[in-house]
Amino acid sequence: MKAKAEESTGETPPKTHNLLYLIKLSRISMNEETLQFIGDINNLSIVTRYPKDFEEMVKTFSKQRTEEMLNKSKEVFEWIKNLITL
Repeated sequence: MKAKAEESTGETPPKTHNLLYLIKLSRISMNEETLQFIGDINNLSIVTRYPKDFEEMVKTFSKQRTEEMLNKSKEVFEWIKNLITL
């Protein structure tokens, strides 16, 4: 995502892990479903910083849900990677 942000802005991207902000900088257009998925992943990174919240989150993730999120993440990664022309 940072490579696409740099490509779009012509500047080194900011030191952030906020995927939604990086999408905005990158000027990437995507469907609502993909944007929602990235927002969900973005929110998960915040939870992982706090052990108690992380323990609660782990309880809600079945193996199937985890695999689905991993596969969707790979799809989105490949899609964004293919947008980069640097």
